[in-house]
Amino acid sequence: MFNWAGRTVLVTGGAGSIGSAVVTRILEAPVHALRVFDVNEDALFKLGRRVNKDSKMRLLLGDIRDRERVKMAIRGVDTVLHLASVKNIEVSEYNASEACRVNIEGTINLIETCLKASVDRFLTVSSDKAAKYSTLYGATKYIQEKLTSWAASISDETVFASARFGNVVETRGNVFEVWRKENSEGKPLSVTHPDMKRYLWHLSEAAEFIVNRVEDMENGYIYVPKMKEHSILELAKQYGKTGSFSIIGLRPGEKIREDLMFDFEKGEDRDTYWAIKG
Repeated sequence: MFNWAGRTVLVTGGAGSIGSAVVTRILEAPVHALRVFDVNEDALFKLGRRVNKDSKMRLLLGDIRDRERVKMAIRGVDTVLHLASVKNIEVSEYNASEACRVNIEGTINLIETCLKASVDRFLTVSSDKAAKYSTLYGATKYIQEKLTSWAASISDETVFASARFGNVVETRGNVFEVWRKENSEGKPLSVTHPDMKRYLWHLSEAAEFIVNRVEDMENGYIYVPKMKEHSILELAKQYGKTGSFSIIGLRPGEKIREDLMFDFEKGEDRDTYWAIKG
């Protein structure tokens, strides 16, 4: 049975919105050490201040594309939670080669290093953009899942799995951040399409799901929570101070509705989530 006690944990992208919530949640457990690996120096600094420089936490500045730095970060680690990636859809489309280097090559670096280091558990955090992907970002997240499933198929010691879920309300760069700015300026809220729907939940729910899946993960599985779908237009009407909104049109590759699973995927029903054998 899994126990956090005495473990040394590495969280890549640990200074990001979801990563920070996961780090805070893990620090509640009796881990030996928690290494937060991130390319963003300022975000690492702010995370350290927010959690009062917890004695169990180590702030590691580095890029997952740097294999030697990855090797140093993973040395002596028991458990890896992989959240680092280029996430913005528009930025990914315009910077395709960099998005692939980070999301794909970076993931390969982590997986191969974990295999050699005999890490106990490795969880990739994916996105619903990977299911029936229509953007470069979605395609890279799908490849991350496939790489993780491949690693599971050849690993005798490390348990590899993925967690795939929809949008998180409090993350940076999402529609709610845009709306907050538009509200403060008294502008109508931007909506890409009147029929737009998205799966949404809160940061605390995402962090709890990730931590719980680390605890009960099985080799080669993709875990998908049963999330509620929301109308973006209805949310804009509720959220906006002026009560007005503006239809701005879809971004390249953006879908009206996202999917949590491919049609061919048959998830095992486990009460609050599905478990897909990858």
